[in-house]
Amino acid sequence: MIRVVLTDIEGTTSSISFVHDVLFPYASEHLPGYIRGHHRTHPAVAEQLARVAEVSGVDDRDLDALIAVLQQWIEEDRKENALKALQGMVWAQGYQNGELKGHIYPDAADYLQRWHDRGLRLFVYSSGSVEAQRLIFGHSQEGDFTPFFSGYFDTAVGGKKEPQSYQNILAELGVEPASVLFLSDVEAELDAAEVTGMKTAWLVRDGELPGTGRFVARDFSEVDALLRKR
Repeated sequence: MIRVVLTDIEGTTSSISFVHDVLFPYASEHLPGYIRGHHRTHPAVAEQLARVAEVSGVDDRDLDALIAVLQQWIEEDRKENALKALQGMVWAQGYQNGELKGHIYPDAADYLQRWHDRGLRLFVYSSGSVEAQRLIFGHSQEGDFTPFFSGYFDTAVGGKKEPQSYQNILAELGVEPASVLFLSDVEAELDAAEVTGMKTAWLVRDGELPGTGRFVARDFSEVDALLRKR
């Protein structure tokens, strides 16, 4: 029986366009000013800049060069933890001042609440930082969804296409693999999760449905039908 739902965000609970057309441009526009205003007084910013310097080889005293590296990483959608942390800080400011509202599909908003109310434990696993995940769900256009989630995972547990990452999540949750349903729009992530014994559902919200033996759903109402069977 499924007792835990582990969900991706981008393309699953929330639109890809929100991340790429809203969040990334916002970070690109506001990151330079945020860093220049906080790098001397905010220890967390200084810590992440030191990591950027270590990874990139740029002099950690050259603020303009560090910012240029970060802007390039945003363009490339690099999964660097330092970038994700700094983006999260900038987004937090945007959410708090009302410039940003997180996107959640109406069907996802509906069924996340229903599943929580039915006693399912809900977790998030996304390449975005845990802080960024909390911001999307805590400041969404549908309201605050953070009370419905029991926890969050990011790439600190490993890459999303690596089976070991899902094994690490299972170890932290302390549950049997077959009691977990993982939702994602990326088939390679589902493949990795299935290696551990997790159940999966492939969210294909747009376009032609793929011919596959895997369970495929257009939205969360179809995922709910699967949950009721299991």
